[in-house]
This record gives sequence, structure tokens and C-alpha cells, in this order.
Amino acid sequence: MKIAIDAMGGDFAPKEMVAGAVAAAKENEDVQLLLVGDEAQIKMHLTEAQPSNLHIVHATEVIESEDEPVRAVRRKKDSSMVVAGKLVKDKEADAMLSAGNTGALMATGLLVVGRIPGIERPALAPLLPSLDGVGMLALDLGANMDATPEQLYQYAVMGSIYRERAQGMKAPRVGLLNVGTEDSKGNEVSKATYELLKQSELNFVGNVESKHMLERPCDVLVCDGFAGNIMLKSYEGAASVIFKQLKTSFTQSFLTKVAAAIMLPKLKGLKKTLDPNEFGGALLLGVNGCVMKIHGSSDARAVQAAVKQAKTAIKGKLIESITAEINKE
Repeated sequence: MKIAIDAMGGDFAPKEMVAGAVAAAKENEDVQLLLVGDEAQIKMHLTEAQPSNLHIVHATEVIESEDEPVRAVRRKKDSSMVVAGKLVKDKEADAMLSAGNTGALMATGLLVVGRIPGIERPALAPLLPSLDGVGMLALDLGANMDATPEQLYQYAVMGSIYRERAQGMKAPRVGLLNVGTEDSKGNEVSKATYELLKQSELNFVGNVESKHMLERPCDVLVCDGFAGNIMLKSYEGAASVIFKQLKTSFTQSFLTKVAAAIMLPKLKGLKKTLDPNEFGGALLLGVNGCVMKIHGSSDARAVQAAVKQAKTAIKGKLIESITAEINKE
């Protein structure tokens, strides 16, 4: 099993990408990790002996965050991201992950790796934190701003297969993001999607409101990229403000500092539960290979978690299962 890591993508690349790859290589000795990027810069951050299952694939270019995605993928053919995509396309790697330009990674998935036959549009599918620690798979959270009912139905199928094959979850519950839980709620696309899901063989539990997200009302949450991305950013912003406010409140006086010392273990546990970095990355479901996006500000810990997540998806034959299900008719 081989996993390619875009060493040059992300806010803290290549330092954190290299550190994460080294940690992942030690943790997963049965996986060959390919660090793709400028060899000199990568070696500069290899502060300890290079693990035998960690290899460097030299790439001379980098796709920057401000680059126009499609143009960058087409012109920067020797960029670390595109080279990693080619490794997956040519079956020289079983998966790739990147913390780089999100739009460029979508373009790499479509233009370099290619779509699974029968899939209209791939979907970005991160595992969102939940209070019970299990997490909720949500798709799409940004690959496509608009979607038809048929495309949303495909998201539900791919998400269900992911939770079944990669995570061992039996009959995952599928929910549709909406403004209310009643059957009649939503716009025309939502109503049409509701009917498709209701008539399918999926374990559809109905409409779901975003206010219940942390309670894990379903295992697979289906939505278009526009609504899903707004939901995600709202969650991230709210969580950040809450923890900042708690820090301010607990440092106001001697008594609050004592209270903070008592509460610290519980607060650390809660922060870890709600930290997206603990859940790894977001798979681009629908492309003909395991392509994963991790947060732009990912640290070594997030890279390590993403490698573990990719390894599980490969072992569960996720891509093969989606291909078979979509084309079974």
C-alpha cells in the first residue's frame, strides 16, 4: 500500500507535512509513504533518520493558494499536487492527500485522476466532529455549489458506502440537510431529493437541521456545497469564539483561575472531541482514486490522522465498492 503526500501544500508546508509523514511512517510500517515536492526542502526538515518506508518523489513546482485552480493544474504539470495525482492515476500510489489549494485539488481529482464512470459530480466529504466522538460524514461541503436531486442522491450512496466499507458501520443513517424536519420543508431541489431518498434502499431518516449537527442526528448528511460549506464555517467560527471566551472568562481572577485548573481536563477533552484535526481529512468521493483534502492549517498531527484514514479507505476497497454500486444497473 502506497500513499502520496503533497509535501508543499498548506500553510505550514513543508515542515508540518514532513513531520506528519515521519510520524505516520513510524506508526504504519506496512504503508509506503511518498513525500512529493522539492527534495532539498523536504530533506531540510527531516531532522531525524528517514524511516525506511518513507520516500521522496521530487517535484519542481508548487501550486500556490492564490493560483487559479484549473489553470494551475494544467500549466504546473510538475507541481507537487499534480505529480501526486498522477501517481494515483497511474496506480503507483493508492491514495494522495494535500493541504494545498482546495480548488486545485478538486481540479486534480477531475482532470488528472478522473471520475468514476457514472458519477456526475464528485463531492467533498469530511467527517465532522460530534459529541459522542463517532463523527458525522457530510457531503458535499464545497466541491459543487449547486446540485441536482440526482447528484444529491449519488452523494448519499457514496457516503453510505464510505461509512459501511471504510468504517464498518452497518446500515448508516442518511439525513438531508434542510431548514426544518417536516417532509414538506425546503426548496424544490430539497423536496425532489427527499422523495428520491425516501424511495431508495438507503437507511433514510428524513430532513435534518444544522442546529443538531453535534448530536449526530444521522451518520451521512447530504447537502449541496453552498449550504454545506456555510454550515461548516459557522460551526468552526462558533467553536473558535466559544473557546476564546472560555479562556478569557477563566483568567479574569484568582477564583476563576482555580476553577479553570479544576475544569482543565474536561475542557481539554471537549476541545479534542470538537477538533476537526482529530478526524483527518475530507475525501473527494466520486473520483477514480482515493484523493483527500486536509485543512490548509493542518499540523503534523492532522497529517498523521489523514494517513490513517486513507489507509482504512484503501483496505475497505472504497473506490471499488462505489464503482460497483453506481454501475450495477
